[in-house]
Amino acid sequence: MADQDLAEGNSAAPEGARGGGEHAATAARATTNDSQPPSGLSESRRSGDTPPPGGTISRRLLLGTAGATGLALGAAGGAAGYAAGSSSSPSSTEKVTPLSSLGAGEVRFHVKHQPGITTPLQARGHLVAFDLAAGAGRKEAATLLRRWSDTARRLMAGEAAAQDDTDIARDAGPSSLTVTFGFGHSFFARTGLQKQRPDSLDPLPDFSSDQLDRTRSNGDLWVQIGADDALVAFHALRAIQKDAGSAARVRWQMNGFNRSPGATAHPMTARNLMGQIDGTRNPKAAESDFDERIFVPASASPATSGDPAWMANGSYAVVRRIRMLLDDWEQLSVKEQEDVIGRRKSDGAPLSGGGKATETTAMDLEKTDSQGNLLVPINAHARITRPDQNGGAAMLRRPFSFHDGIDAKGVPDAGLLFVCWQADPLRGFVTVQRKLDRGDALSKFIRHESSGLFAVPGGAAEGGYVGQGLLEG
Repeated sequence: MADQDLAEGNSAAPEGARGGGEHAATAARATTNDSQPPSGLSESRRSGDTPPPGGTISRRLLLGTAGATGLALGAAGGAAGYAAGSSSSPSSTEKVTPLSSLGAGEVRFHVKHQPGITTPLQARGHLVAFDLAAGAGRKEAATLLRRWSDTARRLMAGEAAAQDDTDIARDAGPSSLTVTFGFGHSFFARTGLQKQRPDSLDPLPDFSSDQLDRTRSNGDLWVQIGADDALVAFHALRAIQKDAGSAARVRWQMNGFNRSPGATAHPMTARNLMGQIDGTRNPKAAESDFDERIFVPASASPATSGDPAWMANGSYAVVRRIRMLLDDWEQLSVKEQEDVIGRRKSDGAPLSGGGKATETTAMDLEKTDSQGNLLVPINAHARITRPDQNGGAAMLRRPFSFHDGIDAKGVPDAGLLFVCWQADPLRGFVTVQRKLDRGDALSKFIRHESSGLFAVPGGAAEGGYVGQGLLEG
């Protein structure tokens, strides 16, 4: 886990982390663009907007729901062939958008970085990995990614699938749906593209907290689906599964959730299933090195960045199913829980901050009490995972919580579907996780049960599909 992990990790992305991001807007999102300027609010196309001549009227426009604005702290600048969006500054007196407008939020598909990375965190999510079918290769993979991209574009715009739509999402707007695609290590051998496999996609090392189920790890292809409505998210999942046809089969699937936008009286950082505020120190898009940490350079090449050109504007996703041992955790007193994390449970303030401290108060790692004891324990999760304690290593966390019922031992099968993004997983996730292995107080209350690493290319240009540079290059 990491400071960008459980108690310190952001339940939402900094480019508009809502319902889990730092200063996240719980409002329903408007049309958002992953290539918008930092700290901007993307303006929604309201339900009363007139569609372009000859354009398709989406479910969202038919609904007549109220428009909304949503926080979109994106990487600055756009790119030719990608959608652009406007931005404005949020107001401290801005009212929380009512839940009735959730369906109006729309995220664009053709953007510089794939949607679902810096998009505000959604209330519902599905993670699913596929393996190519026997005999399927590069040609079949290209056809599949083209089909998947078209389906994602349609559904994210609030339209029906091109063929055999199931009507699951009928009557609903886009609900901030995003669909994100990635490639696993094994994909390249299956398609004869070994020379195009990035070095950064080398398998992750083993960690002491790993108890991995190999059948629920890795995969040739990975898809992340998120939406603010459960039926909209499931509709996309079924469409993607159906589109796979005979080209690929599901390897594993996981389902998650987050707090719904508008569930709190004002925008605030979300809590995880341990009850801890989760997301205080996620990297912020306004930081000068945000893009450098999270995204592969636009000029990617093996000679300059170590990444192949097809990964330009992309990122690497580490995906882990982390079981929380909630029965053990809940036996601790609140004080003991706070010492494990290094932050107050009530408001997320650092234990070193005093009574007037807030969630964003700087943590003083050297401060002691009257007996000389460190106020933030030496093995506290928040201390160990700080970037300044790990050579600046950071990752952008965008997780979902999960609860899959009660296991055979009668305890909750619940925890975190951990998803983190970085330009280099060796410098990001691996660096921090190795540090955690050496003495994180939280480690006895969690268990890593599955794992995957995926190369997620940049967004598809208008008329193109995700991964086109790899599959047709």
